[in-house]
Amino acid sequence: MTAMDRPVVWISHKDGDRCVRCGREIESGTFLLIDREQGIRCLTCGGLDDLIFVSAGDPALTRRALALSTRSAIVVKFSRRRKRHERQGILVEEPAYEQALRACQADAARRDTERVKRVARAEAADLQYVARFAAKVRELYPGCPPQEAAAIAEHACKKYSGRVGRSGAAKALDPRTIMLAMRARIRHRYTGYDDLLAQGFEPVEARAEVADLIEEVLERWARACGGHDRARSTELRH
Repeated sequence: MTAMDRPVVWISHKDGDRCVRCGREIESGTFLLIDREQGIRCLTCGGLDDLIFVSAGDPALTRRALALSTRSAIVVKFSRRRKRHERQGILVEEPAYEQALRACQADAARRDTERVKRVARAEAADLQYVARFAAKVRELYPGCPPQEAAAIAEHACKKYSGRVGRSGAAKALDPRTIMLAMRARIRHRYTGYDDLLAQGFEPVEARAEVADLIEEVLERWARACGGHDRARSTELRH
């Protein structure tokens, strides 16, 4: 059974719904099937009540249980906070779950060792990327102090941050993307931008106020001008 063929089972988030076939009330937190043509059905009337729920969180167990079960379903729940449906787990046949569980327990040590190695490789690769990003900053802006280039790279490229340094263009060391990271660093460290926000300025107004100062620092760093930027930043803020 492919992912496209598996039915979707919902976790009800309210009381009061009833199965259109048996009339049973479906309470909040109960599994149900929703179909435009057949309406709301309980698992018994949907023919899935003999399956057991396996919560999300163990990809190996989920993958194996789905592969071993001849019948299965995907379980989702609507997140009011995120305004979207989120996967909660699966429904599978009990023998398939038990067999999958035994397989996972048998090779748990090996999978843990592989996971540790993957994490270590990923961390090493990430450190190398941050170093390349900092080197590119120095190449494009030779007047930027080394410690600033390192700080810009570390901040922009922080994992899971969603910042510009995690984009595909940044990983290709695109000059424009690096310039955006530079602007962000200069805005917060070398201008009074944050003070303006604290005074009640809207972000767009504060950005306009400090735009010229950002350009001044960028132009100076684009030249190999030596290392007096820390003192100069004090002048810019005042």
